[in-house]
Amino acid sequence: MRKIGSWAKRGLFVVSPLALLLSMSVSAAGPADRDVAPKVREALQRDLGLSPPQLAQYLKVERLATSQQDVLATSGDGRFAGSWLERKPNGDYQMVVASTSIAPKRGMADVEFRNVRHSLGRLAESKAELDTLTERGAKVPKGVYGWFVDVRSNAVTVNVAPGAQFSAIDFVASSGADAETIRFQTMASAPRPLATLKGGSEYLSNDGSNYYYCSVGFAVTRQGDQGFATAGHCGNAGDRAFVAVNRRTVSQIGAFAASNFPNTDRAWVRVDNNHSLLPVVDGENQGDIPVYGSTEAPIGAAVCRSGRTTGLHCGTIEAKNVTVQYPGESVNGLTQVKVCAEGGDSGGSFITTPGQAQGVLSGGNYSCKGKQARLATSYFQPINPLLQAYGLTLKTSQ
Repeated sequence: MRKIGSWAKRGLFVVSPLALLLSMSVSAAGPADRDVAPKVREALQRDLGLSPPQLAQYLKVERLATSQQDVLATSGDGRFAGSWLERKPNGDYQMVVASTSIAPKRGMADVEFRNVRHSLGRLAESKAELDTLTERGAKVPKGVYGWFVDVRSNAVTVNVAPGAQFSAIDFVASSGADAETIRFQTMASAPRPLATLKGGSEYLSNDGSNYYYCSVGFAVTRQGDQGFATAGHCGNAGDRAFVAVNRRTVSQIGAFAASNFPNTDRAWVRVDNNHSLLPVVDGENQGDIPVYGSTEAPIGAAVCRSGRTTGLHCGTIEAKNVTVQYPGESVNGLTQVKVCAEGGDSGGSFITTPGQAQGVLSGGNYSCKGKQARLATSYFQPINPLLQAYGLTLKTSQ
């Protein structure tokens, strides 16, 4: 039996993250310390059921998790299994750090260390096997909606329709993915692109014959040109973009400079320079939400989505690098959020409480009406890969 002393000599994960966390100053989180926009505060309290003291405690833990997630992920220890934000039964939040090694007996305020079976590397390998299968042209069975590394359940979760689990099992088995890492989750309604059914404000794309409503993501610039990031399925490169003047008249504002869909779901629209693009997200009738940067939020963090159809709604990040199977098309690298969306919201903004841009809406599976809103899942294309792919610079309020 290995002695405990030998574990410490090897610098195991169970020791180093605690030291890193203790050495970190939460107050040095930069833009995260800015006051939360009033409209975002209102939406968070409404949609997540937070009292003002709970919101303040959440923001504190969010800053901790955001500042530490990259440090933990790049620690170089093969036993690391992910980190996320989690709400406790008493309504408070904590940061959870998972490892396949023995968890320490004591954590620290707002942090829990949790022992799990599979490392993040092992889970990533299983997901990669499924992704490779589709990249080689394999047909995804009907009723298999996508898959992702779910650090909170320490598994690769495959979303399936009711009754589709057996075909999903066969699909997974053909991939060579480690069966011990796989779990199946029933999703009653299929995800779908939302453009054909319009951060926040409305625009229309035209493919030469039809108009489609979508939503602006974030203002960007490229080599002196201005424009906005949006979803790739909203239009192809060269398609024109318009705004509605009234019910019968539209005015062209620019055109899609680049677009990619499927596989990814990203695009940017170059806008004529006589128009203005502000570095904010539409907060409906109670003020705009400033965009201060694009620091990636951790799993479990709250994000708010703005779109032309349903306005501002908030939820929490459930998973990253999600592969989603839309009807006939597969999209990789999306982030999954527990929040509703509807047709026309596609391309719209996802932003965190400290004003950090996260991505643009790709699709979802339920509306924001009634009880469906509580069941809804949406997916966004992360903003940083989009900016990098097209050589764009995010416009910010500072």
